[in-house]
Amino acid sequence: MKHLFFVALVLSVATSHVSAQSLKNLGNSEFKQQFLDRINTLRQTGCNCGTTYMRPVGPLVWNEQLAQAAKEHTVDMARYNYFSHDSPDGRSLKDRVMNAGYGYKGFQSFAIGENIAQGQRSIDEVMDGWIKSVGHCKNLMNADFKEIGIFEYKTYWVQDFGGRVPFKARGNERIIYQ
Repeated sequence: MKHLFFVALVLSVATSHVSAQSLKNLGNSEFKQQFLDRINTLRQTGCNCGTTYMRPVGPLVWNEQLAQAAKEHTVDMARYNYFSHDSPDGRSLKDRVMNAGYGYKGFQSFAIGENIAQGQRSIDEVMDGWIKSVGHCKNLMNADFKEIGIFEYKTYWVQDFGGRVPFKARGNERIIYQ
């Protein structure tokens, strides 16, 4: 009986540790800052995305609406065991960011993009993979993107990018989807 109690206690502690680790980014300013520092250093210096040189661009700032959209998609992929930019029920990146309150109404331009990954165990590992992938790298270096929200859950990672420019003068809305 003592052995069974010990096993149950170990499983309970291990389970709570995994849950805490999987949600380590929820409200964690260190998680946000580590990502922003890594991304903005890259954006500040420029880089090669494959054979294309990407010139330096302005920094990204954290956006809680994009982070909420990233969280919902990350948890959904983990819960339903899939890996795609589109949910099995048909929801797209645009659906998710708009549902989280990140919309284009009242803005001159609107750009969104997304990087996803699965299996990486650290910010450095996932960032290294995204930088080595041409499409993901170009998202990281896209000058249209001004804001970002990121979430990690059970080794699923989502970066949601956004860029909105307010109207300065009356004109037509220009919507750019990445």
